[in-house]
Amino acid sequence: MTYDAIIVGAGVSGSFIGNALTQAGLKCVMLEAGRDFTAETYPRTEVDANSQLYWGGGVELTNDANIGLLRPKVVGGGSVVNQALLDRFDDDALDSWRTRSGVDFFSRAGMDLWYDRIEKQISITTVPEQYANGNAEVFRRGFALNGYHCAPLVRGQRDCRFGDGNSCIECLMGCRIESKQSMPVTQLRHARAAGLEVVAEFEAQRVEANGDGVAVHGVDRDGSKTSYRGRRLICAAGAIGNSRLLLLSDFAKRLPALGQNFYVHPQYMTLGAYDEPINAQQGPLQSYKSNDATFRRGGFKLENVFGPPVAVAMLLPGFGARHMARMRRITHFACIEVAVRDTAPGRVRVNKRGMPIIEKPINAEDARRRDRGLAAIRNIFNATGAKEIIEGDVAIGLHLMGGCNLGADASKSVTGPDFRLHGFSNVYTADSSIFPDAPGINPSFTIMALASKAAEQILADARA
Repeated sequence: MTYDAIIVGAGVSGSFIGNALTQAGLKCVMLEAGRDFTAETYPRTEVDANSQLYWGGGVELTNDANIGLLRPKVVGGGSVVNQALLDRFDDDALDSWRTRSGVDFFSRAGMDLWYDRIEKQISITTVPEQYANGNAEVFRRGFALNGYHCAPLVRGQRDCRFGDGNSCIECLMGCRIESKQSMPVTQLRHARAAGLEVVAEFEAQRVEANGDGVAVHGVDRDGSKTSYRGRRLICAAGAIGNSRLLLLSDFAKRLPALGQNFYVHPQYMTLGAYDEPINAQQGPLQSYKSNDATFRRGGFKLENVFGPPVAVAMLLPGFGARHMARMRRITHFACIEVAVRDTAPGRVRVNKRGMPIIEKPINAEDARRRDRGLAAIRNIFNATGAKEIIEGDVAIGLHLMGGCNLGADASKSVTGPDFRLHGFSNVYTADSSIFPDAPGINPSFTIMALASKAAEQILADARA
């Protein structure tokens, strides 16, 4: 069969584009390397979730092992394993993108139309204050005592039933009550009903594209080689996935910037130990974020957050009896993370075996931004009576961005303002891989907005 569109990747961008194209009558197939779960089949233990929902069995490391990267591998992508935090970009982020890319629609006026459209498609709300847990209270009170400003986190969710005792820490393994507005619950459900074909556990290994059509070659779940052919290709496998696939397909010969300008928002979690139980694992996992102009100018943000036991154990320094003693008091920990708006771009390349190699430096400015954030966290914990402050020594990259950056100059970017790869008439991308730099704001909402804008462009091209 020749499809109207082949979509590689079943995350946020691929799902929004796939739904729009299918609803418009195009015959589409979506190829995803990860498994296809339902609310009843999501893994229910942390170890199973790490091994079944992520590349690398839970974590991949940069080439110098300084940052652990969390890259989802599941139908629904990051929307299945994240906390569905949805923020519009501010003028600071969009102005930076417009300057770097030379693309005019990176402005509040240019993006608000698309943000507004998304808000009509999914449920977006904040956590009711009466359900904020002990960790959120430490965060809120510590901000007030230090004269910092915070605000409720905006989340894509609907009736989490906190009054019934639900704990959102389970959302990191897939929401089994389908409250979180993940792609399987929203866009993919509608797209499948309209005829979208979803092929899970298929790993794309090489693509071909010319004026007549595209082909995607890969391996399916039983190890057999399979190819799909279509009129156009949408690369929606994320910053690492898109870069790897296009590099393996020799696209770098025509796209010299391919794999470059890679960012991750390095995140560092710090634990505060209290005499009384905090129970950060209960109720909403996250409720508040920093909303402080000084922090924004300083290149970092703070959020109250927590992790399951294996994740917390990895953050705690030390071994043996001391480590075990701390883990026995896990319910007495509060946790705050600092996310750095990184300035040092990295690079994605592939080795001889076709595996991605991630180079991502932390330069002196990024280290200063991290240290400013950590100092603010110490002030919060000290002001709220923490008996011990434990700084995690592992940097985590959750927001994987760039590698196919969007721009008007084909010598410095990979994707054009029309979401086509430069020099290709029928290959598109509109996920986090097109980000020109690190915005310092959660990327999910903007991925949705860009995917919706790209879908309109693709449909216009198809009609033409």
